Amino acid sequence: MKNDSLRIRSPTSRKRPGTLEMSKPNYRDIARHAGVGTATVERVLNGRGGVRPELVEKVISAARSVDYPRKLPDAHRGLLRIEVLMVRPETSFYRRLSLAFERIAATLDPLVVVHRSFTDEMNAEAIARRILSADLPRAGLILAVPSSPLISAAVEKVNSQGLPVVHVVTRASERVGDFIGIDNAAAGRTAALYISRMAPRTGPVVAICHPIYQVHRDRIRGFSDYFGDHPGASSFEWLGFGGDEERASADRLWSALEMYPDLAGLYNAGGANSALIEVLRRHPGGREVFFVGHELTDYTRQALLDGVMDVVLDQAPEAQARRALDLVLHRIGLTDIKPDQAPIRFITITKEGL
Repeated sequence: MKNDSLRIRSPTSRKRPGTLEMSKPNYRDIARHAGVGTATVERVLNGRGGVRPELVEKVISAARSVDYPRKLPDAHRGLLRIEVLMVRPETSFYRRLSLAFERIAATLDPLVVVHRSFTDEMNAEAIARRILSADLPRAGLILAVPSSPLISAAVEKVNSQGLPVVHVVTRASERVGDFIGIDNAAAGRTAALYISRMAPRTGPVVAICHPIYQVHRDRIRGFSDYFGDHPGASSFEWLGFGGDEERASADRLWSALEMYPDLAGLYNAGGANSALIEVLRRHPGGREVFFVGHELTDYTRQALLDGVMDVVLDQAPEAQARRALDLVLHRIGLTDIKPDQAPIRFITITKEGL
């Protein structure tokens, strides 16, 4: 996986000539000068967001006054706030994505503040309001939210006002903004290839997805196209809408197992893998099903080791976060490095690869 280093244009704090060697200033020194807590200092200097702009300015000014040995922004340049808006914090994928943004933000100059937040994926009005919000100035907007006419209109409006927009995982607007993600149709075709070539028996094949996401629809399209292009003893017979909800996904799979006693393969294009794994463990015919799903988590790792799951297609959220931030920094002129525009490569993981 390509991981280009990032060089940000920023002045460097240097030791003053002729001074005596003394103990280096720490967070407590900065907190005392700024009149804030050490937790606030840590959030500001590591770019974690969630701190009022006026306090950020105080912390940076205090850090400069005690000659803190780290790159600090010039006061006249101010702070550049990049907002990252995501959904479903309870899912392992979006937790990984959020943590990736947090870790990368900690490596950036304090000039850049990365603010992460979550919103309800089913509330298009709330998502649109967040996108249109002008409460705080933003240098860039990174979105990992579903699409709808209302959300797309909001994205197009802020982009027309000059705000760089980057879509991660899925597009919130087809018209504007850069997209960072895997080739989802190729992922679906890959899942179909593994099932058709490696399933221990032939027979009906089913899939489960969340229909509100274009990326899920793209994966199912690729999955279906592969079976259409390669007719054989196994065929794609049924599609269930699980909504990435555990109960709904489990019910859909149990129904499919009852409907097709000779079920040969299962492809889960979205989340709720843990619920599907438990169904396959409990149902009498579950162990005969060749299961391909997305994202390496504790659940899917154990399922691979136990033989309940056969292939995991991991879409590397860490690489998506890295490239999304690189792209925003390039758009606002903080780096000359132009990020790769090719789709993120997804990773195929089997039991033997753990």
